[in-house]
Amino acid sequence: SFYNGLRRQLLNKKPNAAHLDLKELEKDFDVRIITQNVDDLHERAGSSHVLHLHGELMKVRSMTHEERVYPLSPDNIETSVDTRDEYGDPVRPHIVFFQEAVPNFDQEADIFVVIGTSLNVDPAAGLLFYAPKNAPIYYIDPRPAAIPEGVGNVTVIAEPATVGVRELIEKLKNQ
Repeated sequence: SFYNGLRRQLLNKKPNAAHLDLKELEKDFDVRIITQNVDDLHERAGSSHVLHLHGELMKVRSMTHEERVYPLSPDNIETSVDTRDEYGDPVRPHIVFFQEAVPNFDQEADIFVVIGTSLNVDPAAGLLFYAPKNAPIYYIDPRPAAIPEGVGNVTVIAEPATVGVRELIEKLKNQ
């Protein structure tokens, strides 16, 4: 019932300016979004490549065969402990629970951008260390954390995502 309630709340949410601006970046860049958020707002904004580190609220997966992942639709978001997939297997929220592994992600990038995180909770705490050497790093957060020792070229944009992503786009256009 907890996840059903979150799904109902999500139905009323819309992508914000930052989501839409990140989609706009796809016109000029090969954008790969790695998010800790479990919502589908990046997808609704039209982003093509989104990896959800903590799972996806609008999906469920088989408890027997984890590779079987099923999308939920806005008119079919309710699940329970009795919900089964087409094979009769029980399903669970497609969410990464505590102590479960997050998916691996590619570390190749010409530009590395970290948006809206305190850098205090894993896996985000180490994100800046994933940036390839020599890749410029942009860190967007209204209250940015101190940049850890040993992290390369970081430009901090101390703004909320809705303002900071637009500022990033302007910086990239002027390079």
